[in-house]
Amino acid sequence: MYDEDSENRKLLYKYLKKHFGKDKAQDLMLTYADHLFDYHGLAWSLGKHDLEFFCMYFLQDTFLPKPDNAARRLAPIHYELWHEAEEMFIYDKFDKFEAVVPRGTAKTTVMDFGVSVWLHCYKISYYTIVIGKVEQDSIDFIANTKQAFEENQYIKKAFGNLLDSRNYTVNKLELELTNGTKIQALSSTSSIRGKKYGNHRPSVIISDDMQGQSDIITQEARDKKYNTWCEDTEYAGDKAVYRDGKKIKMATKFIVLGTILHRDCFISRLLKNKDYKHILKRVVEFNVDEYFNTGLWDKFRKIYQDDKLKDSKAHATEFYYQHETDMKFETIWPDKFKCCDLALDYFKNPIAFKQEMMNDASKIGEKWFKSIATQTPEEIEEHNFEKTMLVADPASSVDKKADYSAFAVGSVADNGFRYIRKGIIERLGFDDFCKKIIELFKKYPDITHIDIEKNLYMGADISKIKELIAKDPDLKYRDVTFINEMQKKNKDEKISTIIGAVNNGQIIFNADDKEPIQQILDFCGQDFSLHDDFPDVVSQFDIDVKNIEVIQKVELFDRRKLGL
Repeated sequence: MYDEDSENRKLLYKYLKKHFGKDKAQDLMLTYADHLFDYHGLAWSLGKHDLEFFCMYFLQDTFLPKPDNAARRLAPIHYELWHEAEEMFIYDKFDKFEAVVPRGTAKTTVMDFGVSVWLHCYKISYYTIVIGKVEQDSIDFIANTKQAFEENQYIKKAFGNLLDSRNYTVNKLELELTNGTKIQALSSTSSIRGKKYGNHRPSVIISDDMQGQSDIITQEARDKKYNTWCEDTEYAGDKAVYRDGKKIKMATKFIVLGTILHRDCFISRLLKNKDYKHILKRVVEFNVDEYFNTGLWDKFRKIYQDDKLKDSKAHATEFYYQHETDMKFETIWPDKFKCCDLALDYFKNPIAFKQEMMNDASKIGEKWFKSIATQTPEEIEEHNFEKTMLVADPASSVDKKADYSAFAVGSVADNGFRYIRKGIIERLGFDDFCKKIIELFKKYPDITHIDIEKNLYMGADISKIKELIAKDPDLKYRDVTFINEMQKKNKDEKISTIIGAVNNGQIIFNADDKEPIQQILDFCGQDFSLHDDFPDVVSQFDIDVKNIEVIQKVELFDRRKLGL
């Protein structure tokens, strides 16, 4: 049976022994037997000099697995981050630190939450600013931190009441503590230059996943994010204070946490900045492109991409567990990252996986789509389709250098795979564009939805097409739903959603559509590709088709079969 008091004593002794040796640790435990965990007791004293102990004891419900919580066992990366924080704040060895670690590695919990609570319990920082990507990230951080000060009995017992909402500022973005310190959370769009708390400029500034996809799409966006940090945020801090040759006040400490999204993004550039100490970690220490495409993992991939299987993911997963001993590999956090799940994530979207899990953006600017699964028109039409739609994107000119009008007739089959039954890229004027829609609508009678991008013709093409349908005796009684919306989403962001599905053979193309297929194979990002028309309509199909509801036909039972 779990005895919390006994376990806490063991934990305290373990860390005392690390600092003072076995004999001294035993003496301290006996000398302070009545003041181990109470107000300013032995645990309080040790925690100031050992961040790891502070987190494992005072924040044990977050970091220490116990029968009554769901905490995961920590990995070496977490202890390494705490060690770097100790080097920074206790020993003042450096002022700027960047940790580039995979998504999902609990860097926010370990560094933002754990370090911030420790800094302010001991007044190591008078004023801490934590910067998140959006305001909601900031609100969530403050809520979790507030809960630690307000409800954590281990902290309240040793430090007293550090929150008093009646007499101090306590809101969704600010925590003013009773010991005269303050934690403030901001979004990445906020300027922090000139911010003060009383007479104090920020003692600590933490950036946590401050960049998003919108910050890396263009060179201008990448420059802006990096320059804002260097020219605005870093100037919000303060220099160290020396008196008679002795440092009496540390400089502002900067902590940057994130993942690499582009080879020239904010996080990538900061890795080249020699003012910072850096650590860079990957979820696994091998070449994922080679590893996942050889041996048993290659067989796993082929099962996962087999469109003839009803549930290929389940079959692939079963194959993994049948060969788990031979397929298992080491990960950065074994209690969190499971081998089979990581492989599935890789096959869904290799580029995103390498960015967010491997911190590898070296392939950006290279071709996104490595392979295309095709079938002949006859093979495709043998499938049983549950949903079918036509997606079209008109072009503004028929000039040879202009974009193409792109068309994709796509279906979802009962095996779960998507099929682009017909793909077309042509340079067409308004009338020919509308006629092409009618032609495809006739050729594929199971089309129930037509999506045409609104940006160019602003609905005039829809009116013309409806007019042509009404005049056609074969079409005028067919039901069709038109989707005509402005496209505001960044194309790279949208097209990136189908990388995994295309490369893994979950979207299968008509082998006769060689020119549209080549346009997909040539695509390497909007800034690096001559055309993006066909990848754009295929990605729009993949987004839209998920929202189409299948209405099953009701068949009436003939009662005469029962002799009635």
